[in-house]
Amino acid sequence: MRIDIATLFPEMCETVLNTSIIGRAQKNHLVEIHCHNIRDYSPDPKHHRVDDTPYGGGKGMVMQPEPIWRCYLDVIAQSGSLPYVIYLSPQGKTLTQKKSLELRERPHLFLLCGHYEGVDERILERIVDEEVSIGDYVLTGGELAAMVLTDSIVRLCDGVLADPECFENESHMNGLLEYPQYTRPEVWQDVPVPEVLLSGNHANINAWRDEQSLLRTQKKRPDLLEK
Repeated sequence: MRIDIATLFPEMCETVLNTSIIGRAQKNHLVEIHCHNIRDYSPDPKHHRVDDTPYGGGKGMVMQPEPIWRCYLDVIAQSGSLPYVIYLSPQGKTLTQKKSLELRERPHLFLLCGHYEGVDERILERIVDEEVSIGDYVLTGGELAAMVLTDSIVRLCDGVLADPECFENESHMNGLLEYPQYTRPEVWQDVPVPEVLLSGNHANINAWRDEQSLLRTQKKRPDLLEK
C-alpha cells in the first residue's frame, strides 16, 4: 500500500508516522508513506503562496486549487497510479473501524489536509473521491486527522502487527468494545486478576471475555448495542 499526504506541514506528519509501529512498517517495506509540502507546488516561486481571501467576503483564508492540483499530478507521475483521494474534513463521514478496513483494500491513497477556512471547492469537486471526519469537531488543520486515518489503516495491513489476532478482537471489530485486559502482578494493591483468566480453561476464558465485552459495551457505549 502507498499513502501520499498533501499538507502544509509535512514535518508534523513525518515526526509521528516515522516512529513506533507505523515507522517499522515503512522500514520493513510493508507500506509506503510520502508527505508532500503543498507550498512546493505554488505558482508563486518567491513567496510560495498557497492561499487567498475568499470570494464573497468573510474571515480567514482559503487554500487555492492550483498548488493542490500540481501536487496531485506529481504524485500520479511519481507512483504511476491513480490514487483514491480522501479530503480530511469535519463535513465528511465519521471514521469507523469498518471504514478503515475498507480503505485498507485500496492500494494507493492520497490524503488531502485542509487548513485555514478550507479548500477551494473546485479542486474538491475535481479530485476528491470521499471526505472523512474523525469526529464532530473542528481542528486547525487536517494533519492530525490524516495521521489518525493513516494509523488506523496501516495497522490493519498484512504483517504490520505480529498476528491478525492483535486486532481481530479489538473494540469495534465486531460491534462491541473489547473485554478488560490484565497482566502481572497477579495481585496489585489488593486487587487480584479474575480467577477465570488463571484457570487455563480457554472455553471458560472465551465465555468470560464475551460476557465482559457485552457488559462493557452496555455500560460505556449503549448506542453500539442499539446498532
